Amino acid sequence: MAKTIAQEFVKGLWDEVPPFRLVLGLCPVLAVTKTLYNGWGMGLATTFVLVCSNVLVSSLRKVIPPKVRIACFIVIIATFVTIVEMVMKAYTYPLFLELGIFIPLIVVNCIVLGRSEAFASKKGIVASLADGLGIGIGFTLSLAALGSVRELLGTGALTLYKTPIQIMGPSFEPFKFLVEAPGAFVSLGLMLCIMNIAGRK
Repeated sequence: MAKTIAQEFVKGLWDEVPPFRLVLGLCPVLAVTKTLYNGWGMGLATTFVLVCSNVLVSSLRKVIPPKVRIACFIVIIATFVTIVEMVMKAYTYPLFLELGIFIPLIVVNCIVLGRSEAFASKKGIVASLADGLGIGIGFTLSLAALGSVRELLGTGALTLYKTPIQIMGPSFEPFKFLVEAPGAFVSLGLMLCIMNIAGRK
């Protein structure tokens, strides 16, 4: 049992990491990863929603009628997204403004809805918690990695918390293209390539 739970958690960190393995949730991945800080923020918000919705869907899976399950899942997810939105407005308002529309769009994020439908609605609470936590952490690390690459090479700095910290020396010429929209596609493509090469057996 413990081994199975551990497997459900670990799979989200490599085998099923959303942007690079499942190729899901790419809209926020491309849009909010101009900085490391934005990547962390979006990833943690999504992880909270993913874990809470997984647990609640799993708890109610025998009560929710099959014909309205998707509508029920969306209501559950929207509840936790609203909580995230209110907390971010109260405590991290500048980050909330940076992430903008992508916070409410977590409601229709295919990762969150997909885990509710494919996993939480069929499995127990502990397994669903492990699944949500693993996929969420994998998603957060993916956003942070992509944000780090884009910000470091695009500006020469890294924003760990609000204020950028200059990493590269004064002679460094930043690739400003990487912090623009096309740079997000290029960076994601290169990281997908690296993941695929690293994943070959």
